[in-house]
Amino acid sequence: MAKLQITLVRSLIGRPEDQRATCRALGLTKTYRTVEHEDTQAIRGMVEKVSHLVKVVES
Repeated sequence: MAKLQITLVRSLIGRPEDQRATCRALGLTKTYRTVEHEDTQAIRGMVEKVSHLVKVVES
């Protein structure tokens, strides 16, 4: 199964709480940190919600 490398590229300061919670659930706590997740529909949905804050690379 494919992996997704997700990097937080925009700050969470001033963002709504639901977007902050989504980033925390993905494991993104600091700017320019990268996490790796399996490519599932749940993860894709979370990435779509915060797509303006993250960069995604498929590997």
